[in-house]
Amino acid sequence: MNLFTNELFIILLLALLISHVIKLIINFLKFKTFYALDLVSTGGMPSGHSSLMAALSTGILLQEGAATSFFIAVSLSLIVFMDAMSVRRTAGEEGTILHEILKRTHIKIKEPHYALGHTPLQVFVGILIGILIAVVVHVLRL
Repeated sequence: MNLFTNELFIILLLALLISHVIKLIINFLKFKTFYALDLVSTGGMPSGHSSLMAALSTGILLQEGAATSFFIAVSLSLIVFMDAMSVRRTAGEEGTILHEILKRTHIKIKEPHYALGHTPLQVFVGILIGILIAVVVHVLRL
């Protein structure tokens, strides 16, 4: 089977691409600057991880129904959603504070990389994008 004729692969690819292009556009409108790295950055609106996982769960549901693989995908999706809003968000907030401390104290160390997680709204919008893309691709391929 050709990868580009696989409905689930197309759903996943579009979910990730579209969510990151939307993020790129939002960041451009917000900061008036274009950064190509925003296509692969973490954090921001919408959550690409959430979009991908919602698309995966929805795509499996549309193709296979409420099979075991659907429940596995939903379980993993919930872990990703919660991680984006809690663990990664907290680590990102701590990174922001550390950045400020280093800037104010002029300590000469290499600043560690940190990335913000997501707000609940960013995760929710990512989920909506993923579901919408899965449904549209599934309907158009029938």
